[in-house]
Formats: sequence, C-alpha cells, structure tokens
Amino acid sequence: MTIGDFSVRGRLADTGEGITPDELQLAARNHAMPLEGLRYDVTPPGLHYVLVHYDIPATDAGDWRLSLDGCVEEPLSFGLTELRAMGRRTIRVTLECAGNGRATLQPRPISQPWLSEAVGTAEWTGVPLADLLRSAGLRTDAVDVVFTGADHGVERGVEQDYQRALTVSEALDSGAIVAWEMNGTPVPPQHGYPLRLVVPGWYGMASVKWLRSIEVIDHAFDGFQHAVAYRFRTGPDDPGRAVTRIEPRALLVPPGFPDFMSRHRFVAAGPVPLFGRAWSGWAPIDRVEVSTDAGVNWHPARLDAPGNDDFAWRAFAYDWEATPGEHVLTVRASDTSGREQPVEAEWNRGGFANNTAQRITVLVT
Repeated sequence: MTIGDFSVRGRLADTGEGITPDELQLAARNHAMPLEGLRYDVTPPGLHYVLVHYDIPATDAGDWRLSLDGCVEEPLSFGLTELRAMGRRTIRVTLECAGNGRATLQPRPISQPWLSEAVGTAEWTGVPLADLLRSAGLRTDAVDVVFTGADHGVERGVEQDYQRALTVSEALDSGAIVAWEMNGTPVPPQHGYPLRLVVPGWYGMASVKWLRSIEVIDHAFDGFQHAVAYRFRTGPDDPGRAVTRIEPRALLVPPGFPDFMSRHRFVAAGPVPLFGRAWSGWAPIDRVEVSTDAGVNWHPARLDAPGNDDFAWRAFAYDWEATPGEHVLTVRASDTSGREQPVEAEWNRGGFANNTAQRITVLVT
C-alpha cells in the first residue's frame, strides 16, 4: 500500500543543510554505542546500538507464536516452550547498522544520522534457523525464506510490516538463529523481545526483530526493505545492488579525556596505550593498522588471539609515544578474504556501508 506522494528514492541534503528536525527525532529514538563500550568483549544491552524502524511493538512471550509455512512439507507453529525444547545454541555476533557512517557523507542522505558507533557485540541464544526449516521440510520449489516482524509502519510512502528475506541456501548455511536471549537474559524489548532473527556477518537490517512468521516462497522476494530500501545506488534511477555482509572496520577507544561538544581528546605526552576492536562480515580480521599523523604513516597493531566466533569483533592494541601538539589518530582493518577498509569509502545514495577509516583529533599536552 502506498500512502501519499512520497518518493521511494529518498532525499539528499541540500548543500549546507544541517540535520533536520526529523533526523534529530530519529537520533533521539535510536542510539549508538559510546566508543567506551569497545572495552567490553560483550556489549551490555543498554550500550548496544539500537535501530527501531517504526514502534517497539507490545509483545507477550506467554502467547507469542512463530509460524513457519509456505513451500514446506509440514506448516508449523511454535511457542517459546516448543522452540526451547528443540535445543539451544549460543553465538557471539557483532551487529552493525548498514547506515553506520551515513552522517559524514557529502551530500548527506536524509535518514538516521549515524556517525561511526552504530555497532555492538552480544551473545545470542536460540535455535538454529536451519533446524526449524528442516523440521518443516523444504519443498523442491523453495527459493527464498521471508521473515516478518511485528513492527508496522510507513516508509517513503509505503505501508508495510518490516520484512526481509534470505535465499534458501543463505538461510541454511549462514549460521542464523532464532534467538530468545541476549547476553543470557530475555531479549530486551528494543532488541526484539520475545524472538528475533540473528544473521551472523550481515548488516543489522537482516536480523528481523519481534519475529512472528517465517514463510518459504517459490520466487525471489521483492518486499520494500529487501528489494528497494537497502541497495547501493549512485543515482535516483540506479537499480543498485543489495546490501548484505558487513565491510571491514576498526574503531579505537578514544584516549585521554574529551571536550564536551567537539569530543576532541586531550592526553599527556609520553606513552599512550591505544585499544580498539575490528570486525568484518566476510572473513576473520587478520590485520589492523594505526596512524598517528592523519594517515601519512601506518603502523601494525597487535591483534588478540582469534576467538571461536568468526563474526565477533577482535581486539587490537598499539603503544603510541605521544609528542606535544595536535595529532589525528586513524585506524583501518583488513580481513582474510583480502578486503581492506578504505581511508575514504565510496559514496552511495543511501549512505550504506560507509566504512571510512575512523579519525580522532587528539591534543597532546
């Protein structure tokens, strides 16, 4: 259903246009992870980034049902008791919003104005999605698996439930789970209580919250959030390509102490330990580099030993001998697939996957 005369192409900010009241309202409802949160191997739920497209729906675990139907041999319906009886798996996953970094682009796409902190890592507990699909029996005509959340609203003039899809092979092989716990406690309301999908390695838009139905269909899914909204486009008429896995990124915990407004940092001259995290949805991180002179010279950071979770961030450290004056700290990451984080990422109309290298201005006294 289309409401009003809205363009599904979105809008770019005019030259010199500041953050709009609508964007400010979005920024107040959603929140990023403070970079100090990088200190934690697992992000506390209250610090983990949050993006809610519409409203947080009113939900009750006691009567919640998850349906699984479509191109399956046996349509099924699960309450939480039945899901828990199927077994449980816990995975540590770094989730990042696809729009992370959007607010720094020029021209700026008008939407949730993320800087670089729309990220978090949690331990999710639930039942493997592949087990649910196999329990229903996939038919030979199955093509895509569609996930529908309980959140409902209007986006760019289109009334919709929030829906995303994976191909059958992605659904079976991605390691996705239908989760009822976050960090060992029930999933909080803003993160999808009582059930959400978690798709390791993919940007957050794939991990549908408040999950109420899974439908297997015999054709490629063309829903708004899947085929229209999350696309890399360079122009208004460009059909684009799908946003999928998380591009490599490294972030530092800002050293020293900050100026209240600018967040510029202050440290004393001498040894300054730098610490951060790096991640990629394509392959494990294998290199992080640090620059203390705005990218003129790069130095290898020390990486912690890899963990057992390929799609969780990896810690790194670097010992900086800080000299008096102003410095710009920059970090970049690479993964084992050969993907490298750019100093400047390419622009796209939706502001997606902007993994431009982080820059922190530091005054050494």
